[in-house]
Amino acid sequence: MKRILFMCLVFSLITLAGCKKQLTTEAVGLTTLEQVNSAPTLGTVENSVNSAYQLLSNRLNILAQWDWSGGLVFQNDLVMQDIASDDMEKKWNPDGDQPWIDDVNNFTFTSTNGGPNGLWKYDYEGIKRLNIAIELLTKSDIEAITGITTARKNQLLGEAYFLRSYYYFSLVTNFGDVPLILKPVSTYQEAFDVAVRADKNVVWDKIKSDLVIAKGLLPSSKYSSTTEKWRVNKGSVIALLAKTALYNEKWADVVTNVNELQSLGFYSLNTNYFDSFNQTKEFAENEVIFCYDHQSNQNPLKGNGICAPLGWGFFAPSTDFLNAFEANDPRKLYTVDVPNQNVNKLLGSINGSNKGNDDAANNKIYIRYADVLLWKAEAQNELGQYADAVAIINQIRARARTSVSALGVLPPAGTLPDRAASTDKATIKNWLISERRVELGFESQRMLDLKRWKLAKSVMVSKGKNFLDKHYLYPLPQAEVDASAGTLVQNPGY
Repeated sequence: MKRILFMCLVFSLITLAGCKKQLTTEAVGLTTLEQVNSAPTLGTVENSVNSAYQLLSNRLNILAQWDWSGGLVFQNDLVMQDIASDDMEKKWNPDGDQPWIDDVNNFTFTSTNGGPNGLWKYDYEGIKRLNIAIELLTKSDIEAITGITTARKNQLLGEAYFLRSYYYFSLVTNFGDVPLILKPVSTYQEAFDVAVRADKNVVWDKIKSDLVIAKGLLPSSKYSSTTEKWRVNKGSVIALLAKTALYNEKWADVVTNVNELQSLGFYSLNTNYFDSFNQTKEFAENEVIFCYDHQSNQNPLKGNGICAPLGWGFFAPSTDFLNAFEANDPRKLYTVDVPNQNVNKLLGSINGSNKGNDDAANNKIYIRYADVLLWKAEAQNELGQYADAVAIINQIRARARTSVSALGVLPPAGTLPDRAASTDKATIKNWLISERRVELGFESQRMLDLKRWKLAKSVMVSKGKNFLDKHYLYPLPQAEVDASAGTLVQNPGY
């Protein structure tokens, strides 16, 4: 009985034939292990990868129906990275709704909190689907069986390796050591065997090696598919390689990877700051590298459900975040319209459209070129290439001050002046920290940045938050630890 309980609670995200899923919502057309082992079709191959994208979606109730306390109503990146930081509050008007989010905000959460639980389940559900996809796509006779072309097979396999790396990136940065599951699990014993936390360095190595494989499989074009521009592309892979190097402080590798990305010639800063988020300009701008393509009126639903809680009063800026912007910085209003209580970046509009709509068509942005440039600037600063680092910071500031504002006018002269030449590493680092905060506000980067800079404790404590050393990692969901009968070891302090 304990083994069955373990499988259904801990690795329902892996799923065995015959084990009823704890998660109640399943993707239409989801590929099963039985299909892989019997007679896969071309549709099975396509669905095996397509369903894995779904866990990146902002759609509501992907894994369960209104399981608020379990953290499964929507993706928790806004909670875990933005609300937990000094940038965002749960609601415009504080109330007792969803106290588990308040606990994340105040660092009073425990290992039963829905935030870490939801993050863990989303990531491992994606990994489960991708392991099935990779097993299917690496069958030696898959082309003969299904008729898939070699080019399409390689493309899908490259996407799968990237997506699995992306989910593991989320896991290792939030939890540290995590189980490294690289193939479908088909027996109870296999489930116990893989329910062991791998050293985070092993996980990082696997992320990098899978991305290297993915880079060699994907076509050398801006879009992997001209008819499905939302798919993972070579630029996405190179960018995640750079971010992986950044989080491991391999500064020269960051610069090398960003240089390679730039050499592709696919990406540049948009003329206007908001173009990356503007629903009307999706796939017609040059800055977004990787996003989730939300679409309205689809069956099954594929809309941006996060716009619904925005209509319920969720997600508001902290006063500290608003004060971080320099005078007349157009990025402030493009991020959030305080008088009208509209989070423009998340709505994909500057007029409140999509607010309250659980089937909105605006995309979710995961990687964009401005973020990548700031990675390079950070690495250059660490390498002593101070002039190059300052030049990139000024490039980001110049784009902001030359963007027509949400009010339809250019910022006044003198807005966001260039940073002066400097060879002081600490000064440049502080400029970089400030620039990342205002440039990437509400894009779920702030807490991850503070943690990797080892600044989270000092910053949070200075803002009156109860941040302790243990909070540099989130706790593993306690239900997973308990069900594993001691195989999974909880993070210290929880």
